[in-house]
Amino acid sequence: MKRVIAKRTIKEFWEKNPDAKEYLETWYETVKGANWSSPNEIKEFYATVSILKNSRVVFNIKGNSYRLVAKINYQKQWLFIRFIGTHKDYDTIDSNNI
Repeated sequence: MKRVIAKRTIKEFWEKNPDAKEYLETWYETVKGANWSSPNEIKEFYATVSILKNSRVVFNIKGNSYRLVAKINYQKQWLFIRFIGTHKDYDTIDSNNI
């Protein structure tokens, strides 16, 4: 992805959840270097992702301790972080529309 918007969101999350820092940094670097053109390409790389409606993808972070919802524009190679939280937090959102 040419742009990951916004790194500040994940940084603020790991400041509150230090156990997630290493995993989110690795995720960020991996995604930043990716050149995915479809949800299937993401699924090939991250077997545990969930592909949702409205260009949303759910990534499992730290062995599924946390979930990260991103909206992806494949044509422009932009990934927008829409949510990061625990499973309990995730259960309270509409991940297809967040």
